[in-house]
Amino acid sequence: MTRVKRVSGRNVTSDRSVRLRVAWMYYDRKMTQKEIADTLGLARTTVIRLLEEVLHRGEVQIWIATDSDESPGLAADLENRLGLAEAIIVPDTRSQEEANHSVGTALGRFLSETIQDGMTIGVGWGRTLNASLSSFRPARLPDTRVISLLGGMIETGRENTTDYAWQLASRMGAECFLYPAPLLVDSPETANVLRKACGLDRLDRMATSLDMAVLSVGDIGETATSLSRNLISSLDYTALVAQGAVCDVMCHALDGRGTEVDHPLNRRIMSVALSVLAETRQLVLASGGRARAPAILAAIKRLGCHTLITDEGAAHALLDLTADTP
Repeated sequence: MTRVKRVSGRNVTSDRSVRLRVAWMYYDRKMTQKEIADTLGLARTTVIRLLEEVLHRGEVQIWIATDSDESPGLAADLENRLGLAEAIIVPDTRSQEEANHSVGTALGRFLSETIQDGMTIGVGWGRTLNASLSSFRPARLPDTRVISLLGGMIETGRENTTDYAWQLASRMGAECFLYPAPLLVDSPETANVLRKACGLDRLDRMATSLDMAVLSVGDIGETATSLSRNLISSLDYTALVAQGAVCDVMCHALDGRGTEVDHPLNRRIMSVALSVLAETRQLVLASGGRARAPAILAAIKRLGCHTLITDEGAAHALLDLTADTP
């Protein structure tokens, strides 16, 4: 029986119950948009807007199988070459922005499947990690703890260092612990004072018993797109490049061997020490883009890695970079 079309001024797209009913009819019952419109007494254009809205709000998630034909073999090669427990590889991407999105989406699915109640999760920051939120579908995990592993910035927004931690925690109903300090201070002396005076030792102790650490990796160089490039002076950045820095992990600059570059900037970063994260039970690195392969390799040399989530371009480049490795 067809319902009478609604003519009231109420904004139907803002009604969650209507949105979810339309989504259920479309995705579960496999009804056409016209059939839904006739059944609910809506205009077909309204049905289209409702379906767009549930996707935008994350009320409906669509999984797409992203493994290409060569991904399983490529993943196995990476696991053997780099000593990984698992490599998750998405199809090749055409730009760094696309790599951030695709790898981030795969990370969100991985976290949805692996985080269990009672775990303590340490997280970094970056566009790739932010992108994982669009596909993160957790259960309610109130006994889980999420720890931001580095300090924050004055400006709030999607790319603030602390934003990812609290968004991840809020979706699980989990506890969230932020790092109560600026990301970058004026001197190593200030960094030492803050660590002693602000209770950061508690977070450092918590970080020694993480069940999982989730980090992204940025590149350093003339054409790099890492977020931290905008946080430091051009003079410091030029010096880092001149000293061989290729990798930005947790805002720490590493050279190709995975060694922290001997520059005062590395001693001005307010974060959990990389040496602590290297001992984490399950360290997850998520980063893609062929140009970032040297940075990813440097991070693995410094921290180790249990699960690497990347794309085909970076995976092939990593194999090329380690071609002489037994």
